[in-house]
Amino acid sequence: MNSSNGANAGNSATTQAKNVLGQPLQCCCTSPMTGFYRNGFCETGPQDFGTHVVCAEVTAEFLSFTRSRGNDLSSPAPWANFPGLKPGDRWCLCASRWKEALEAGVAPPIYLASTHEAVLRFVSLDDLKTHALDRELL
Repeated sequence: MNSSNGANAGNSATTQAKNVLGQPLQCCCTSPMTGFYRNGFCETGPQDFGTHVVCAEVTAEFLSFTRSRGNDLSSPAPWANFPGLKPGDRWCLCASRWKEALEAGVAPPIYLASTHEAVLRFVSLDDLKTHALDRELL
C-alpha cells in the first residue's frame, strides 16, 4: 500500500459526512488529490452532479472501461491539474460509473471507510462489501 495516498490521514475537521458503514468518512487519497472538492475526501454536495463518492483503487480493466465510455481517467489533463491515473491509484469515482462497471464485471475494489453513504442510493451495501479492500471493518 502506498503510504502517500492519505488513506490513513484521518477525518477532515470540516466534514461531518458518513461512510457506508455509518462512521465518519475517512480520507480516500491526497496523492493524487481526489474528491469533487479536491480535498482528498469522497464528499458530495449540490454542485456534484456526478456524485463522486466511491473511493476506489483503480484497475487497468476499469480504466479501459471508463475510457470506452467517454471518460479517460488515464491521460493527464494539465489544464485541470489532473495527472492521469494508473492502476493502483485511489480515486473518488462517480457512483453511477461504479455501478455501470459493476454491471459490466469490471468494478474496481473500494475502501468502505472512505466511500460516502450517498452511494447507497445507487448500489447495495452487499455489492460494496464484496468489492471492499478494507474487509477488516466488516
